[in-house]
Amino acid sequence: MPYEGNKEDGKHYWLTPQDLYEELDEEFEFDFDPCPYPRPALFDGLTAEWGKSNYVNPPFKGPTAWVRKAIEENKKGKRVVFVFPIDKWIHMLIEAGAEIRNLKDVKWCAIEDGKPGKGTGRWIAAFVLEPPDAEDIEDNGHQIDMFSDGV
Repeated sequence: MPYEGNKEDGKHYWLTPQDLYEELDEEFEFDFDPCPYPRPALFDGLTAEWGKSNYVNPPFKGPTAWVRKAIEENKKGKRVVFVFPIDKWIHMLIEAGAEIRNLKDVKWCAIEDGKPGKGTGRWIAAFVLEPPDAEDIEDNGHQIDMFSDGV
């Protein structure tokens, strides 16, 4: 499914900034890009055999096929660096150390009768933030012992 682009400016393709690509390439030593621009004639990154270390910046619309292909290639022992936009609040939870659990397609219960609905068609994630250990909790830059009486 072709990306329709940003309706405000009419641009259709967004390339990775060169400095970001170089930083990632230095770490991961890419040897293949299944989503190249410009795309060679008759090339399809979803059917091609990928390299040993792959940089994947897929079309932002309809990423599921690309995710499936990335997982398939990874199971063959290949590295995949898959870049894709996600909401900032998800980054915040990840950076805070949240454990992420897949709850799948939850059948939420109606408030009217308590019966489960059809589901949203979208899988639900649970983000679990466990409390830090006592020695990790700080008060005004000083560690405090949660089990002391403060004396």
